[in-house]
Amino acid sequence: MWWLSALGGIVALVTGLLGPSEALDVIERIAPVLVFLVAVTMIAGLADAAKVFEVAAREAAHLARGSVWRLWLLVVTLATALTIVLSLDTCAVLLTPVVLAMARQLDIPPKLFAFTTVWLAGTASMLLPVSNLTNLLALHQFDKLGLGLGDYLGLSWRPAIAAILITVAVLAALFHKDLRRTYVVPPTPDLDDKVLFWGSAAVCLALGPAFVTGIDPAWPATAGALVLLVLFAVRRRGELNWSLVPWRLVVTVVGLFLVVGALTAHGLEGLLSDIAGTSPGGLAAHLRLTGTAALGANVVDNLPAYLAMEPVAAADGTRMMLLLIGVNTGCLLTLWGSLATLLWRDRCRAAGIHISWWSFLWRGLILTPLVLTGAVLAVSLA
Repeated sequence: MWWLSALGGIVALVTGLLGPSEALDVIERIAPVLVFLVAVTMIAGLADAAKVFEVAAREAAHLARGSVWRLWLLVVTLATALTIVLSLDTCAVLLTPVVLAMARQLDIPPKLFAFTTVWLAGTASMLLPVSNLTNLLALHQFDKLGLGLGDYLGLSWRPAIAAILITVAVLAALFHKDLRRTYVVPPTPDLDDKVLFWGSAAVCLALGPAFVTGIDPAWPATAGALVLLVLFAVRRRGELNWSLVPWRLVVTVVGLFLVVGALTAHGLEGLLSDIAGTSPGGLAAHLRLTGTAALGANVVDNLPAYLAMEPVAAADGTRMMLLLIGVNTGCLLTLWGSLATLLWRDRCRAAGIHISWWSFLWRGLILTPLVLTGAVLAVSLA
């Protein structure tokens, strides 16, 4: 995937489909996203090395008192809260290692918890602007329309609740056999270095309040990464290596944005307008717009899909919210549908868990139409 994205970006530049000034504009707009991506991935890797996630998994298992059902509901609550407050990418990076470590310790099939985190990272990312990077990008257009945070929340809370409830119901139906299991609570893992553990845990906990201050998320994420880099350089230098940097994901994102920028400069907006429609319309028009956005997210990732379709939906706040429903909650068919799914799969691989594209697709084909329809109905019938 990463090399294909890189090739596409290079072709767009070499052939002149995207000029130097347009390419610079694209890079400038996505630079904060890339900084956030690198920083939060490094934080997750170092916190994992400090056993933050192993200890968190044990504590979660203790609270559930041996019931997988109760444990799963706790994970649902954590995933929803993390996504809403810390963004879907942070949920994918910080919570996925927790639930996978927990499943390994408790001898529970890991896919139940893995799909819970990645699905809720997408479908719970509607409520607040900080919940998703696409929401942050959309705030610029909301401002142009004279709409503030209150207007955004007025449009987002109904589809957000609908998407979360539908996701939880589908997860319970698909994994009902695993939910009946019980387990024995394992002992707390030994800590090799308490300074590294508590320092890493403090950084992870501090991200929440930092991200809701209104500051660009790239700044607190970068500060947290620097703190941990210094701490590990002093305490355990051997953990610092280039594998902490998600360079493949960076290449993928840059390549995708360059390709979409080139296509936008050569008539993509008109094509998307014809496909998605431009009429405010009723339920059918709303589903058309949201469905087109979801299809685009699954083809090229939700961030470039949002940028490509923003002009199509820019007429009013309702159409902007329908666009966000499509790119946020409808991106769960392909493993590259969002940065969160890419980060999630990277964390799964690090834990030794293989999720095939078909395993991801067939489950997504069950969830996605239900979530999109439910969320659009919540907007249309408001």
